[in-house]
Amino acid sequence: MNEPKLISGNANQSLARAVARRMSLHRGMSVSLVDARIERFNDQEIFVEVFENVRGEDMFIIQPTSNPANDNLMELLIIADTLRRSSAGR
Repeated sequence: MNEPKLISGNANQSLARAVARRMSLHRGMSVSLVDARIERFNDQEIFVEVFENVRGEDMFIIQPTSNPANDNLMELLIIADTLRRSSAGR
C-alpha cells in the first residue's frame, strides 16, 4: 500500500502540518506534505504547481472552506483538478 501524501491549500497550512504529524505518529508511516506552490495572481486567478511526482499516489487535500468561502472552494477545486491531471491515484 502506498503511503498517503497530503497537499495543503493556503487557507490553513498549519492544520495540514498537524494532520501530517498526527497521521505519522498514529499510523507508524511517513506521511508528508507534497511540495507545491499555490499562487493568486493580481486578477485573482489561482495557479497551482506541484513539484513532486504524484502519479498513482494516494493524495489527501487539506483545504478548509471557511471565509472567504468562494475563494477557498475555488482553490480546493483547482488543487483537485491539478492532482487529477497529474494522474494521482485517488
